[in-house]
Parts: sequence; C-alpha cells; structure tokens
Amino acid sequence: MTGDHYFSAEPAAAPAARTVTFEAGGREFTLTASTGVFSAQRLDPGTAVLLRKAPLPGPRGGAYLDLGCGYGAITAVLAASSPAARVYAVDVNSRALELVAENAAALDLADRIIPATPAQVPDEVVFDEIWSNPPIRIGKAELHELLLRWLPRLAPHGTAWLVVSRNLGGDSLQDWLSGQGYRVERCASQKGYRVLSVHHSE
Repeated sequence: MTGDHYFSAEPAAAPAARTVTFEAGGREFTLTASTGVFSAQRLDPGTAVLLRKAPLPGPRGGAYLDLGCGYGAITAVLAASSPAARVYAVDVNSRALELVAENAAALDLADRIIPATPAQVPDEVVFDEIWSNPPIRIGKAELHELLLRWLPRLAPHGTAWLVVSRNLGGDSLQDWLSGQGYRVERCASQKGYRVLSVHHSE
C-alpha cells in the first residue's frame, strides 16, 4: 500500500482544513478536520451510530479513552457529556492529535482532553470506559494487536464501546473478543453497523 492513510503517523498531503458539524447528546458540535485524517469530510457513519446508540457517560466522571480518535469527535462528546472526566485521545496520526488539541481549545475543554500517541499514555492509567470506531482497514492481525494492547487497561467494572461495520467483520470480531475471554454483547445494529459492549469476564 502506498500514499497517505488515516493511520499514517505523518500524513504527507498538505493540510487542508474542513469543518464538520454534527449533533450528539442533545448538543451541536462544530470541529475542525483536515486532509490526512479519518473522515475529514463529515462525521463517519459508524461514529454517528456509536454516539447515538451507546449511552454517554454523564456527570460521574472518570478516565475515558477515545482509541483511534482522529480529529476528536468522540473525545469532544465524552468530555462535554461528563464535566468531571479526563479523556485521553489516542492516535498514531500527528495531524489528528494537533486537531484534537485545536478542537479542545475551541470548545473550552482543553484542561480535560489529553491528546497522546499510544506511547505517551502513562502505563498506570486505567480507563472507566473505552470508546472506539477501530481502524479495521489496518488488517485483522494489527487490529487484534491493538485491542489486546488496550482492552486489558479497562477498569474491572468498566465498559468498552466499539462500533464495527457488519460488512467489515463486526460479527467475527464479536466472536474473537469472546474467545479472548471478554464478555461481549451486541447492543445495537443500525445502518450496517454493530455496536458492541465489552467487559471483563466476571
């Protein structure tokens, strides 16, 4: 594979700013996106389904992870929905992390949003919730490695919320996660996407 991909660490294409507006949790969000970042033209349909169907965390606070955050759509919604939360926005794409910081500042959420590469997240941090529209197109082996790196950092009674296209292996991913010892439920299906909740086995 050649050229830029949203999972490139340093996109080669010149940045070209785009504006993405969407609603989630009863609020409108306007974020800056750019070329070289996942779904820069609009809110990705899978992300839209996840934000619509998974329960937003509310005021209880905690530490949350937006895994593969892109320009920070899920990050912004989590931080706005849970005023006491800290949200780690994790991506390998440097341009994506720059956009997360820019959007956090524009929304007055910069004090609670932490843009980070995977290596920059302290080892001791565990997450009350993990949210992800995972990068399926990196390949099955790489996807499994990614999930096996981060799901063990879920707090004992925490929940991971994942959205996966049925056509890109949503059902087989559910089976694989169950085989890894996680308790997995399909919480919603809409527009060809599966919303999965993942918990540690009791």
